[in-house]
Amino acid sequence: MKRFIQTSAAIVLFVSLTCSAFSQDQPVVFKGALIYSMNGKPIDRGVLVVRKGKIISVGDANTKLPADALVQDVTGKVILPGLIDTHSHLGGPEGGDGSAALNPDARALDAINPSSDGFKKALAGGITTINIMPGSGHLMSGQTVYVKMRPAKTIEEMLIVNEKGVYGGMKMANGTNSIRNSSGFPGTRAKSAAMVRELFLQAVEYKNKIAKAGKDSSKMPERNLRLEPLVEVLEGKRIVHFHTHKANDIITAIRLSQEFKFRMVMHHLSEGWKVADEIAKAGVPCSLINIEVPGGKMEAVNLSLATGATLEKAGVAVAFHTDDGITDSRLFLRSAALAVREGMSKEKALEAVTIAGARMLDLSSKVGSLEKGKDADFIILSGDPFSVYTKVEQTWVEGEKRWDIQNPADKAFLTGGYGVYSTDRSEFHHHDNEDNEQ
Repeated sequence: MKRFIQTSAAIVLFVSLTCSAFSQDQPVVFKGALIYSMNGKPIDRGVLVVRKGKIISVGDANTKLPADALVQDVTGKVILPGLIDTHSHLGGPEGGDGSAALNPDARALDAINPSSDGFKKALAGGITTINIMPGSGHLMSGQTVYVKMRPAKTIEEMLIVNEKGVYGGMKMANGTNSIRNSSGFPGTRAKSAAMVRELFLQAVEYKNKIAKAGKDSSKMPERNLRLEPLVEVLEGKRIVHFHTHKANDIITAIRLSQEFKFRMVMHHLSEGWKVADEIAKAGVPCSLINIEVPGGKMEAVNLSLATGATLEKAGVAVAFHTDDGITDSRLFLRSAALAVREGMSKEKALEAVTIAGARMLDLSSKVGSLEKGKDADFIILSGDPFSVYTKVEQTWVEGEKRWDIQNPADKAFLTGGYGVYSTDRSEFHHHDNEDNEQ
């Protein structure tokens, strides 16, 4: 195991070093807002104190303030933890190609463009953490990455290493997209599952050989880049993010996870409402997409905006995602609002865009709620999170203001317009620097 953990360890070290650059010596206090900490009841006229990229304290109006703090009055506003998008395709995350249906060795890390304008659009929607995934055109399209919305020239500067010591999951899919009818692809649902089983059996054998070799390098099997990440999946370090729509495909995904005992988050679930009790019994968390005007393929024809409420009632952990560009990142809160309209509780809907998503990425010790010691990722809203009239006014990442509706250059990413999404980002980099100095 040691030899292929070395690469991950190097990236972990790089991430820890680059994160240290995002610090803020003077404490900043946000005072007077209604705070949804996602760790207890909402706090009216609350106080949030941040310093050096971390949350120092969260409390009511009686919270003690540091003597040297910069105080910002946000009375009448609403503060939420930074939003967690559990499934996005921002930055061009290419995965597997047409040569095979199973590509566990492909890494989104090697394809993402960190200067993509899509990240600024996501900040306009209040998103601070994203799981960026390859597409669903393969049974296994490759390794995902968990990123924080920091200003960056390289993708390594954006990476988040989770509690399990990895910086991403494994993207899998079943159903229409991955079946295809071309050479090397399954062609049927039954063959799809058979091919997945075959590869996982190889990974189990590879894992057993490594374990048997122990510290004796001469007995180690030849290094296999296809099987290394699947060993992490089998060991529970790397979670599977499984694209699935139809009820029978959902059950097949559960069946495979139980057979090989891998952890899984199921994504999309157009027909999840049909098998809510089965999902609950399996204990599998679900990340939903809400589309106001469904279409595109027959397997999603039964998508229901009430699925969130149905799964909540059954006891399933629920998050939402954009699948950007299927749903625009700027409108992420609308997904949860639509679920509330169809019967989901406001409490669980708020969790679904914050702490629930963080748990699904093994990041809940860092993000997803406003608690002492966690990253200072939060957003300031003009009003109720689910009101059609509410706007994201500011987005903060690790104590740095990354987006501000009062900044014309930032606002342009929210409203669009001629020339906004150009390749020359020098003007917007300048405004980023101004924000970071505040």
